Amino acid sequence: MRYRATSTGAASRMASLLLAAASVLVLAGCADVDESLFGASEAPPPPTASQAQPAAPLPGTLPSAGGTVESALSPTITPIAVETGPDTGTAVNKTIQSLRGQLSDLNNRLGANAQKLADLRTQGAQAASDYQTAKAHITTRLQVGTTRGNPELVSEWNVAQSALDQVAANINALNALGTDVTNDSSAAHFVLNQTNATFDVSGAVDEDHRQLSVLEDQTNQTIVLIDRLLGAISADVQRQTAYAGTERANLTTLASSIKAGELYNAGLTGPMVGAVGSAPTGVAYSGTPLVVIKFDHPDVDYQQILYAALTQALQARPSAAFSVVAVSPTRGSAAAVQLAQTAAERHAQEVLRSMTDMGVPATRLNVAAATDPSATTSEVRVFVR
Repeated sequence: MRYRATSTGAASRMASLLLAAASVLVLAGCADVDESLFGASEAPPPPTASQAQPAAPLPGTLPSAGGTVESALSPTITPIAVETGPDTGTAVNKTIQSLRGQLSDLNNRLGANAQKLADLRTQGAQAASDYQTAKAHITTRLQVGTTRGNPELVSEWNVAQSALDQVAANINALNALGTDVTNDSSAAHFVLNQTNATFDVSGAVDEDHRQLSVLEDQTNQTIVLIDRLLGAISADVQRQTAYAGTERANLTTLASSIKAGELYNAGLTGPMVGAVGSAPTGVAYSGTPLVVIKFDHPDVDYQQILYAALTQALQARPSAAFSVVAVSPTRGSAAAVQLAQTAAERHAQEVLRSMTDMGVPATRLNVAAATDPSATTSEVRVFVR
């Protein structure tokens, strides 16, 4: 299947959220995985709070020198104050009052949902901090040497697993929040459509049209804020899903290390890294591209479409590798062609970074450059190899 990057709205963001929800299903339901990894007789009960962790921090804080994180995690979204107007006594004004009430309700929900996102971010950050702390304790003990199947490390591993399960639960909550915000986006567009239609209704006075103009402007502002919130939720789902998937695999490897009493794979604390090579000419980027991203305007929003395409490709073939090809047009002067090639290569590097941020190991990525006489602007094409 071939994807093309275009401007995205609420529908495309929800497509990303739903794909991420499918990934979360794989992460859930792992409460008893320690029995299969260590054996039921070897796994002691999880340690008490006094045994495993320091005193719980205050809400909105992390156990680090960084202090509070509430300001950093709160989205910069402030609902607007819906302006009221005098009742002119016309039927049109009755409609205006009804639409104004709907818009006011939408802004109230916008504020509540923005706060809920901030709370979920705080909870997710705390769960990730707890997980990393437990994993660091285990890695340190294994690094300096310990016994096979050390019960203390098994207890620490249980703490890490519980924290990672909380990250997965947080992703599910983000998906539910995304659904609510998407519904609000649809409702806001309905209010805007009704407002525009009311301009054509007869029997209005000048004051009615003034109020309609204000209502139209405020509805457009609300739609922008709702879309911004939805984009923030979508980005959080994508980022946390990739993080949880990677760390679930790392946690499984760490269990094997505990059983053996020695540290396997010293790179467990980070994603796989490796050199990014050049694609073999004429081989790595033959056939139909998985994604075509046209950079025909600034700030092309391609991440969600790219993420969906990569997810589908890896589900079909988990061992798939990818070629990222910078394609430039050949029209114009020699200087114009050179500038287009430079721009295409820069865009290819941006796409490459996005793919590694999404969890694709750099060892599975190649980058190449090509020209296409039929191209009208710089493009990046991603091929499965």
